[in-house]
Amino acid sequence: MTERKLNRGGGRPLWKQLQEELVRRLRAGEFDDVFPGELALVEDYQVSRHTVRQALSQLRADGLIVAERGRQPRVATAPEIRQPMGALYSLFSSVEASGLTQHSVVRALDVRADGVIASRLGLEASIPLVYLERVRFAGDEPLALDRVWLPAAVAESLLEADFSHTSLYAELAARTGLRLDHGREDIRAVNPTSAERALLHCPAGAAVFSINRLAHAQGRPFEWRHTVVRGDRFALAAEFSAHQGYRLTPATGSSLA
Repeated sequence: MTERKLNRGGGRPLWKQLQEELVRRLRAGEFDDVFPGELALVEDYQVSRHTVRQALSQLRADGLIVAERGRQPRVATAPEIRQPMGALYSLFSSVEASGLTQHSVVRALDVRADGVIASRLGLEASIPLVYLERVRFAGDEPLALDRVWLPAAVAESLLEADFSHTSLYAELAARTGLRLDHGREDIRAVNPTSAERALLHCPAGAAVFSINRLAHAQGRPFEWRHTVVRGDRFALAAEFSAHQGYRLTPATGSSLA
């Protein structure tokens, strides 16, 4: 059996190197049939069982494998984030309700003008807008590419916020006292662009949800948002009954994102 090499002189923990190597092999499809057990990994990488268990513990925390006592680990089915339709919802809350940790990589946070977006908000074309662009992660895997525009006259204080692990709407309420109260979304299944596919690690052939949101506060448009969400990790839900028919309902305790 070929011994797989880890860098033992670079100062990085062996368990972290092993975890990253196993993620790479997972994404390459090497474990589609079976995931190796602890002893096989000890032998393959010539590390201690403790090192293997640390690496597997992180894979479990990220939702990539399922490992039960007395059973060999197996690749987990991709977690599905479920979102009720009809709610002005929080992607932040939906991810954490699914049992996965969430964080964001902020790609842009600045003030800019955009005539097209300004018109959607009922504003003059030259009005400054706060622009926030994030890649949203659920566990160790990207879930969504999120782009938001807000009038800078009210939202400029958001430029000081750290959006790597916080809710936009919570920051908006805390810094400005403003809460969005209703809105409209248009949702379509589309094929991602090559850039979106690369950013979101979309599997070959997988579609995405393209979601446009116009949200209001105090009787006027305030937020335009475009979100691209991986279709293999996200689902929308609605309720119906024989008496009330089909209706869209928010989840109990749903908060804003």
